[in-house]
Amino acid sequence: MLIGLSIRDVVLIESLDLAIGEGLTALTGETGAGKSIILDALGLATGARADAGLVRRGATGHASATAIFALPADHPAFAYLDDKGLSYARDEDVVLRRQLSPDGRSRAFVNDQATSVGVLKDLGALLLEVHGQHETVGLLDPKTHRGLLDTFGGVSLGAVASAWSAWRAARDRAEALRDLAGRAAAETEELTLRLSELDRLDPREGEEASLAEERALLSSAEKAMADIAAAQDALAGDNLSGRLAQAYRALERARDRALQAGAPAEGSAMTRLSAACEAVDRALVEAQEASAAIDAVAETFEFEPDRLEKAEERLFALRGMARKLNVLVDDLPAKRAEFAARLQAIETSEDSLRAAEKDAAEAREAYLYAAEALSAERRAAGDALAKAVEAELTPLKLEKARFRVAVEPLGEDRAGPSGLDRVAFEISTNPGAPFGAMEAIASGGELARFALALKAALAGRGGGPQPLMIFDEVDQGVGGAVADAVGLRLKRLAANAQVLVVTHSAQVAARGDAHWRISKSGDDTSTRTRVEPLSPAQREEEIARMLSGAEVTEAARAAARALLTLHA
Repeated sequence: MLIGLSIRDVVLIESLDLAIGEGLTALTGETGAGKSIILDALGLATGARADAGLVRRGATGHASATAIFALPADHPAFAYLDDKGLSYARDEDVVLRRQLSPDGRSRAFVNDQATSVGVLKDLGALLLEVHGQHETVGLLDPKTHRGLLDTFGGVSLGAVASAWSAWRAARDRAEALRDLAGRAAAETEELTLRLSELDRLDPREGEEASLAEERALLSSAEKAMADIAAAQDALAGDNLSGRLAQAYRALERARDRALQAGAPAEGSAMTRLSAACEAVDRALVEAQEASAAIDAVAETFEFEPDRLEKAEERLFALRGMARKLNVLVDDLPAKRAEFAARLQAIETSEDSLRAAEKDAAEAREAYLYAAEALSAERRAAGDALAKAVEAELTPLKLEKARFRVAVEPLGEDRAGPSGLDRVAFEISTNPGAPFGAMEAIASGGELARFALALKAALAGRGGGPQPLMIFDEVDQGVGGAVADAVGLRLKRLAANAQVLVVTHSAQVAARGDAHWRISKSGDDTSTRTRVEPLSPAQREEEIARMLSGAEVTEAARAAARALLTLHA
């Protein structure tokens, strides 16, 4: 709810800070005192159109209006602030502020964060409704009527929303398959060609690295073979192994002769001779192993004249195909599998398309069935709402008027999760006159009373936080019992919502939970508007003034006391 309104240099108000409570607050004052300025200032803070004329004449700076709202933690305004990236705390007030310069330019703030006027306007639409002779925000907008009717009738959109989601998903799948079928001929030819090329090429995982390594080896194989042959020659025949074998045999003979001559086997000479034999033997074994290793290398580097050419051709073919398909060489096997799967999908797409179209047709029928059931609910709720509104019209001096809820079918191209209905609130102000939109038919005073009747019928059916409701001279042109009926309905609305009413009616003002008097004072050079909350005694005097006119009589005071006592 709105808990505070701060105004600086707006029209005739130099400085004003208002604390606003729950329930019904009545704003009264003589004609021309400036009651509309309060509403203008509130509109300024909530994004209404503004011009430089709102800046107080003689002001040294800009005009400003600040509206402070205390909101429940689940209020939709917080979701909107999230969407706009504006910071807030759910346990703190939401502050809307607007500054207006004498040149007509304005600046907007939410919780002291600079934003656009459009953001203030959107928040204002969530936080308050204005119902007056020339403006009835929300109720005049047909876009709101369907939601209001659904709320009144307790209509659930769950079945339709679920059926809509299923139909849309089935329709999208069928459309995708139709698109695939439309492209199938050209795509099949292309896929077949590419898959044929890949089948002939038969790429294997890791093949590029293997071929690159083989190519590097083969490109130097001829020279490497000459070097390997030289190594083989160096170790072949008697060149090394033969001489090592000859040396080993000679050392063996020398050791045998020494032993025969009686040399001690453990002597130093024999020990050295044995060590020499073992060393030559190891050298002989190593030479033989080296020769075998060189022979193995020679087999690896065995050069085939066309082997290098074949490796290069294979590598170039793989890389050429990868460039054609704009992939890496290592991705060619996966691409081959993908093309095969796509061809398989195209081949089976005709059956899939028939099945998808059948599913879409069934989903459509299910949606239309659910939408028709919803329409029937809405028509029943519309009849009930029309009766409830018409029951409110006679006490509000609209006894000749009629109200109806038009529930009209929309085309399937307008289908959605909320059904296939256009809902509009329509009125006829005279017997036999055609029904039409409220703002096109009702006069200013009638329009405000129609809004009050509709709000009274909808009262208690909101299903969520109720916005601040402002009624501007809803009692214009009526008095007596009608004015009392207006006040009674405003009081009922205020039981579940915060209501501000600008009124000239004592019967309406007497029902207020709070009462502000707006007055104007000044001299030849300046004029000021004052707003003051009234004490019980001041309130009695103000209501007496409203009953009697310029001169307040004791009879008027007595009548005022009686009214206040009656509605206490």
